[in-house]
Amino acid sequence: MDIVSQLQEQVNAMALLAMNTFGTLQRDAPAVRLSPNYPEPTANASEETIGAEYPKTMSAALVEAAKKFDVLVTALPLSGEEAQLKRIAELQEENKAVGLELEKQLEAAGMLFFYHTGVDILHLLVCL
Repeated sequence: MDIVSQLQEQVNAMALLAMNTFGTLQRDAPAVRLSPNYPEPTANASEETIGAEYPKTMSAALVEAAKKFDVLVTALPLSGEEAQLKRIAELQEENKAVGLELEKQLEAAGMLFFYHTGVDILHLLVCL
């Protein structure tokens, strides 16, 4: 998996962890009286069952995910535009070579016609 995909995966993981952490804290945090005009809040049933360790564990997981994200960001190449354009050209050449190899393989298998015309082989077989 390339570095950008890894970064995207890590951002998704961090978002999920943050959502779960905030949701858990919202659900399990003790109620607080906002004004002396309001009555004393009642205790949640979950306050007794969820210890102080669970929010700490979730917070630690979120911090670890952020650290992993930072490591991935530092692994990004810091090259200029010329180096990036050169890498793009290399990847295009590699893609072209792989495409030619695929065409050779398909031709050898007698499938080149279906490949170039876009005919769905499974659809063709179902129609037979």
